[in-house]
Amino acid sequence: MKKTQILLIALTITTCAFLNLAAAEETNPKAENIAPEVVSETVPPEAVATLATAPEVATPKAVAPEEGKCKILDGVEFLTGFGWGKLRTTRNYNLIPFVVDFNFDLKPITRKIHINPPGLLQFQLEPYASFIFSPKSNVELGSGLLAFKWGVLPETSKIQPYLKIGAGMSYMTLHTVEQGTQFNFIEYGGIGVHYFFAKNTALTIEGRYRHLSNASIGDPNSGINTAFGLVGVSYQF
Repeated sequence: MKKTQILLIALTITTCAFLNLAAAEETNPKAENIAPEVVSETVPPEAVATLATAPEVATPKAVAPEEGKCKILDGVEFLTGFGWGKLRTTRNYNLIPFVVDFNFDLKPITRKIHINPPGLLQFQLEPYASFIFSPKSNVELGSGLLAFKWGVLPETSKIQPYLKIGAGMSYMTLHTVEQGTQFNFIEYGGIGVHYFFAKNTALTIEGRYRHLSNASIGDPNSGINTAFGLVGVSYQF
């Protein structure tokens, strides 16, 4: 098995374990220790007898405020745009992607090791489907399995620039001179910005650069590099 595949599998298992740990903390919060009430020794005997004979009154259960509840799924994004790359042939590799990002908040995990950045800190799952229209009509399907996003400004900011890196897998129906396989791996990085025009809704603009190759599981393996310009809407829960 190739090094890239082993790295992807190991990172996927580790991230899933972290998310399960955070989910367990959400569903099983630790109970606070409540000190028992102590009856003063100076209470008169008559008062003690009255308390002993008084009927028991049911104590209402405390309800935890929704505001302090830990959220794992932090939001979702819908992006589309244009991608362009260069093949060995005279035609370019052009496609229109349709991307859905599922954002998971990593701060419940990082707080356990005393790391609490003011900006976004998210893990992303990013399934996508792309229509390839050059060099000829085809389809590309895949998903970013290990994507991380860091916010530059505090989460309270109306404008939130961010950085992103990720890796995943892809399958395309197009046969190319560059790639001996239709199944490939992808690695990408990008920068973007959220502009919150409503409380939990933002306009998102992003640029990214992606490398596609098969990790030498087949020949040839020259790779295809593609630049993307994306725009869409983001919702935070």
